Amino acid sequence: FIVFNLNAVTGENWSLGNIVLPLAISFFTFQQIAYLVDSYKGITKEYSFLHYALFVSFFPQLIAGPIVHHKDMLPQFSSTKRYQVNSTNFKIGLTIFAIGFFKKTVLADGIAVYANPIFTIADAGGDVDFFMAWGGSLAYTFQLYFDFSGYSDMAIGLARLFGIILPLNFYSPYKAANISEFWRRWHITLSHFLRDYVYIALGGNRSGKIKRYSNLFITMLLGGLWHGAGWNFIIWGALHGSYLMINLGWQALKLKYSLFITETKIYIFSAWLITFIAVVIGWVFFRAVTLDGALTILKGMVGLNGIEIPNAILARTGSLGSSLQALGITPSNGGKTFVMTWLWNMILLIFVLTLPNIQDLFFKTKGTLSEFNYENQSTFWPIRKLILGFSWADTRRWALFSGACLALGMLTLSQVSEFLYFQF
Repeated sequence: FIVFNLNAVTGENWSLGNIVLPLAISFFTFQQIAYLVDSYKGITKEYSFLHYALFVSFFPQLIAGPIVHHKDMLPQFSSTKRYQVNSTNFKIGLTIFAIGFFKKTVLADGIAVYANPIFTIADAGGDVDFFMAWGGSLAYTFQLYFDFSGYSDMAIGLARLFGIILPLNFYSPYKAANISEFWRRWHITLSHFLRDYVYIALGGNRSGKIKRYSNLFITMLLGGLWHGAGWNFIIWGALHGSYLMINLGWQALKLKYSLFITETKIYIFSAWLITFIAVVIGWVFFRAVTLDGALTILKGMVGLNGIEIPNAILARTGSLGSSLQALGITPSNGGKTFVMTWLWNMILLIFVLTLPNIQDLFFKTKGTLSEFNYENQSTFWPIRKLILGFSWADTRRWALFSGACLALGMLTLSQVSEFLYFQF
């Protein structure tokens, strides 16, 4: 990244050659950084080298998280009881794995075919209109969530087969109604690492408001760089740093002037909508290969590249279609793709806003290391779950559910599809 920008400024053609990095280097590096820092502080316990080696090489979560912490994992690895065959652990682990497998193969890969072509067009310099831009951005928003959380669930399930309990990594992040809440629900283990080893190390909130804001911004900027050395990731990190600073300022204003003391349903829904749109805009930079591609998508999202509706749809709207064309809306081809893109987006939006996650499903049986349920503690729920009290039990119904998830996932395995976070 540095050499590329130096070449752009100086006109030179310096090269570092082909650098080969180990798979998932950023994940296991963070685990070892945390161990070394805590060892330096004298807050780690003594464990054998064998247990440490198992900690840094435990395969289920090694490739793409969750990012595990030594205080959670080493006590489990040093306990001989953890490795005993347990039918309950096997059933819980297999069910969680099946859910993650379904999320990745059916949902993430299913919506990917409507997200990838739009970003490919934008990165190649083509124009992307309003509905294409929003359709593709929303599709990637759901693809990334179901892909990454699917992997995390599969890792948690695989580890549970061995009697090892991993930390929760996602808790319905798209239900959050402010950006701070989003980061308490999205890639939770990364958020904890950045908080404990970057934000607090910079001074946290101990040195006044200005310093707190700058520490927060720097932390998110480094979080962006962790994902990749490129301007798009830097902008993504800067965006989220700015979002968090704005949210902190808004919370301070609410407290100072007693604004919105009673948070009505309209207020909560509006807050959720603003948060969700802000996150989607951030994902545009995260997904686009080039900065120009990201800007093309954003231009389309605000209508600067025009608005197109398929001929097949306009023809069925009668006089309304004529009025829309008079307002500047352009007829286009691709009616089936248009309909399928938005149908997938609407279905997955309903899924992420209403269905329980693995923490909800396995809270009674300790599916993860998380001890509490955000649902019961947070007021930021714009749309309540339709399925309340729906939790896992050792029943035939759940066995059939797990089998169905695995079967549906296997039916989609006609092509190779890697996990999105493997690149990090």
